[in-house]
Amino acid sequence: MIREPKRNKLNCLEDLRRRILTEALEPGSYLDETEISEAYGISRPPLRELLRQLAGEGYVILHENRGAQVAPMTHKTLRNFFIAAPMIYAAIGRLAAQNATTAQIMRLKDTQLMFRAAIRDGNTEQRTLTNERFHSIMGEMADNEFLMPSLRRLLIDHARIGMIFYNTRRPELADQRAVAVEQHDQFIRLIEEHDADGCADLAIAHWELSRAQIESFVAPASFFVPLGRVPDSMP
Repeated sequence: MIREPKRNKLNCLEDLRRRILTEALEPGSYLDETEISEAYGISRPPLRELLRQLAGEGYVILHENRGAQVAPMTHKTLRNFFIAAPMIYAAIGRLAAQNATTAQIMRLKDTQLMFRAAIRDGNTEQRTLTNERFHSIMGEMADNEFLMPSLRRLLIDHARIGMIFYNTRRPELADQRAVAVEQHDQFIRLIEEHDADGCADLAIAHWELSRAQIESFVAPASFFVPLGRVPDSMP
């Protein structure tokens, strides 16, 4: 039996995750197994094993006789995302402050440096990926096998929503980006201090910052029309 290089499989797995998070692979689209096999030099059986792993992580949905579909973003999933996000992020923050190891804190600090650089350079893709990595590490710190699958699923859609709505050309968002960076630094400080209550409260504030930013795109101020007002030009 010929074993295929592990690096090919790892490259495939990491790249598919990245392409889904950054919406290079659109929500709801179907993956072409033949194309992926040829691109990464792996055969169909190990590819299907990788797809099962991605399905377990929430990146794709496997359909019998139709293959792997990138996890859709429907009205229902987005509604549930907004309901669940603050509860899960707060729980993760509390447990991260209680359970974080020194090695994990160092990884969080390294990721924060990359996040700062992405914000500074206006690199939307790297901002999305390093933000996802930052909060994934917090999930690892929390060390809870019941919360981690939910966090992973939240971060997938959070990243994709960010890719849709984030726009570096919107100067009014510069203050929000600066606050987000500062809040990441505060997370690190609170985790180092084992301040569980403070970290949970900050998680809610951090979520509210994201929520407000997303809502500013869904209902931009320039589109606001006061209800009940009749335009002057109407008879």
